Amino acid sequence: MNNADLSTAPSATGHARVTAVILAAGKGTRMGSDKAKVLHDLAGKSLVAHVLDTCKRLGVGQSVVVVGWQREAVEALVKPLAAECVLQDKQLGTGHAVLCAEPAVRGDTVIVLCGDCPMTPPELLNELVSRHTKTKAACTGVAARMADPSGYGRMLTDAQGRLVRIVEHKDATPEQRAITLINSGIYAFDRAHLFRCLKNVKPANTQGEYYLTDVVAMLVNEGRPVELVVTDDVASVLGVNTPADLAQAEQLYAKRQAAAAR
Repeated sequence: MNNADLSTAPSATGHARVTAVILAAGKGTRMGSDKAKVLHDLAGKSLVAHVLDTCKRLGVGQSVVVVGWQREAVEALVKPLAAECVLQDKQLGTGHAVLCAEPAVRGDTVIVLCGDCPMTPPELLNELVSRHTKTKAACTGVAARMADPSGYGRMLTDAQGRLVRIVEHKDATPEQRAITLINSGIYAFDRAHLFRCLKNVKPANTQGEYYLTDVVAMLVNEGRPVELVVTDDVASVLGVNTPADLAQAEQLYAKRQAAAAR
């Protein structure tokens, strides 16, 4: 990438060697609906369509959507939006989901996004990719400070503020649960390091799942550079898991639209 690609403003062509992998295979049982979670609407557009729109505005070279639950409906929605689809036939965790995308990924840098996180602005993702590229990191994560971090993974940092490990809420100790720096689930990875490490992830956790977050600890243990971007805008990393979350997102989205119109 040239210097223009590393500016802080999103570019229509500046991230052509970036692949966005969007996780959209889960059912989302906490929504209390038969509809796949990513198909629920926010301001007249599905959650996953918002994420794909952000990728388009960022200027990524490729968007890959990992599908599973209600595969046909999700594919019918995202393919007209220039997305490619890969199947996660069994929901075995985020690490497994990203690994399913490996055959389709063409970019040197992979950004991992959640299909139920519609409020992330392209400016934040541009900062993520720019930091990742400038520092030649193996991985760069996005974190946010949250007053009530319940349910979110925690970002563990060293004395210099560098990311050391990500611990899922359900696996965290009481001391770790007191940490307010939360994992957004948004990352940039060097493609080769990502898939090499994913092949060595083990389901050694309470859910028996393959966690993408374990890749971070592997890279740290190898002495690879792992960077962190911290945002103060909690709404930008808001995931929609329940009807209450969706209602909150609707309110925040309306406020953003009103502010942008002024």
